[in-house]
Amino acid sequence: MDTVEEIRRMSGYGGDVIVVGGFPASESESESESDLAAAEIMVIWAIQGPTSFAPNALVAQSSLELRLDACGHSLSILQSPCSMNTPGVTGSVMWDSGVVLGKFLEHSVDSKVLSLEGKKIVELGSGCGLVGCIAALLGGNVVLTDLPDRLRLLNKNVQTNLHRGNTRGSAVVQELVWGDDPDPDLIEPFPDYVLGSDVIYSEEAVHHLVTTLLQLCGDQTTIFLSGELRNDAVLEYFLESALKYFAIGRVEQAQWHPDYHSRRVVLYVLEKKSKRCLTDGSSLNQSC
Repeated sequence: MDTVEEIRRMSGYGGDVIVVGGFPASESESESESDLAAAEIMVIWAIQGPTSFAPNALVAQSSLELRLDACGHSLSILQSPCSMNTPGVTGSVMWDSGVVLGKFLEHSVDSKVLSLEGKKIVELGSGCGLVGCIAALLGGNVVLTDLPDRLRLLNKNVQTNLHRGNTRGSAVVQELVWGDDPDPDLIEPFPDYVLGSDVIYSEEAVHHLVTTLLQLCGDQTTIFLSGELRNDAVLEYFLESALKYFAIGRVEQAQWHPDYHSRRVVLYVLEKKSKRCLTDGSSLNQSC
């Protein structure tokens, strides 16, 4: 028998999402996190067949520069292709998931299902900075974060693309190591939105990523995460871990920017569960 997808709305995003799990009074409420994560992986790989499509249809990682029109601006995003020769370094080049998320934000604001005007936004693993720059052009007050050795390229791209003086919001660059305590200015007050593209890339990083998401999120924070569909085991491990603390919905590609789709990308919206919704054995480092 075919499974009927459950549709919900989330407080920080006005579009529909397909329920992955973690929502109160949901049909999936009685299922375990591991079962929900496994079911989501089966659906995604069946619907999108990601391994049948070539990666990076929207970017050229061998190029020193990515040019993209967004929010009435022509953005110039510098890359460092030679960094791909360093094991474990992926943040110095663009990936399709970053273009998809940035253009999704623009399309959602234009469609009036999302407002970033004056909102506090933290981007995780900003890399080359495209998503954070677009969020600032849409009116957000954005903190773009990454590891210390990634900040030079990130700073240059922010300065290059947001120096014109006609940016609706603002953007600053700040070091953030996942799993470490965030600087007080990142969580006082909590962000309205947390963004991340291609941040689910290894099982080793998942624990630190989920810890950081918990540290950054208050009960009014909405998270948008776009991911590359490279490894089903890694994504399943992230979903199983995150579902202990977050309600998760998947955004269908019909709600993405019509010109920026990829069968190798998935887009999720997360919001923290209230304390009463946390499963036994789950614990938070701070109040919801």
